[in-house]
Amino acid sequence: MFTSEQISSYNDLELSLYNYISQNMEKVAYMRIRELADETHVSTATILRFCRKNQCEGFSEFKVKLKMLVSQKDKLTKQELKSPHHAVYAFFEHSQSPELVEKISAAAKLIATASNVIFIGIGSSGVMGEYGARLFSNLGIFSMYIKDPHYPIHTRIQKDSITIALSTRGENPYVQPYLERIKQDKHKIIAITNNRQSTMAKISDVCIPYYVKEEYLGSIDLTTHTPVIFLLEWLGKEVYNLIAKLE
Repeated sequence: MFTSEQISSYNDLELSLYNYISQNMEKVAYMRIRELADETHVSTATILRFCRKNQCEGFSEFKVKLKMLVSQKDKLTKQELKSPHHAVYAFFEHSQSPELVEKISAAAKLIATASNVIFIGIGSSGVMGEYGARLFSNLGIFSMYIKDPHYPIHTRIQKDSITIALSTRGENPYVQPYLERIKQDKHKIIAITNNRQSTMAKISDVCIPYYVKEEYLGSIDLTTHTPVIFLLEWLGKEVYNLIAKLE
């Protein structure tokens, strides 16, 4: 309800109607059409046209959908968030598994022989990518973070580079085309994701999964990123020690 496509189709009267409704949802859900018309200074015909633009056959159906939207918002405000303790404890137990140790070692060997490291991620994963780039640079490993997947990278920079992609679900529609492009150019990819069955994991050369329970507040991803910080720090130090041995 009230998608960007629908809002862009509103005329001036419908836009003023939308502004009133969006700020008074609880009230409008129980109004009669004439009451809403008087409050917004528009005709009932304008309201019915507005309802049709929002995929409703009439005002009654519109009010039903509006009540459902209000109910969903009420549930979000009452949703209890769980402590991250259990998820973090479970991860640290898993971090001692031979499988994860082997993946960190394999990823570190790839990075140690690369000329530079490119981190990429969007949203919270992008923040982790920025942290990773700073961490690796502090360790003497030339690194950069890209927050725009469409940002042009010269072939000379990509030569002998390695990309570390971060995503909770591993299915980010903005990052995926970039990874597919560099994969075709035969560049190496390391994926750090919570889903090892994801597209990102499958096209990567090394996938480092962290297996924590995902948590959402509506559509907002609140999954803990503590494991990602730990993996980046572990990986960075492994690379540093490998490079020191090679020198």
